[in-house]
Amino acid sequence: MTNENPQLRGSRNLREEILSFIWETVKIVAISLVIIIPIRYYLVQPFFVKGASMEPSFLDGDYLFVDELSYELGDPQRGDVAVFRYPLDKTQFFIKRVIGMPGETVEIKNNKVIIYSNANPNGFTLNEPYLGPEQQTLGDMRTKLDDNEYFVMGDNRLFSYDSRRWGPVNRTLITGRAALRPWPFTRASTISRIHY
Repeated sequence: MTNENPQLRGSRNLREEILSFIWETVKIVAISLVIIIPIRYYLVQPFFVKGASMEPSFLDGDYLFVDELSYELGDPQRGDVAVFRYPLDKTQFFIKRVIGMPGETVEIKNNKVIIYSNANPNGFTLNEPYLGPEQQTLGDMRTKLDDNEYFVMGDNRLFSYDSRRWGPVNRTLITGRAALRPWPFTRASTISRIHY
């Protein structure tokens, strides 16, 4: 029978508890990283709205989750709120609504957006319920989109710097679709595509 010093035994137990705690912490962090990193870099990106170009749908400071997977599996659709690299400075990200699809012609006149396509050669006027009653779609233009281009506009048409000024967005620049607004809590919501 050995007479181990109680103080030494207590010290050994404390060291084992500390090592056990550290090991458990390392496992939790490692498992979290294995789960979070793919989600963060391949599925969902956080995005802060800056400016007034998407009011009243999205306000300056709104925090959004951007779904990147949908556009890996399919293409943007009319009515999506898309996040993309600004064509004139690819270090900046913009948020706008997809209005015109590849191969279509977008015409803006008399405060209306008219879309011409193979399915609608005579054109159809977009009904845009997300625009406030005071909004006007200013401009007098007609743009034919290439097979990989999208025409995008902000919901705040009077204060939106969009495809009316700098042209269409190439598909390769579109990174994701705004899917969820978790903040501010008072405006928390999922973000659905508008069906025209």
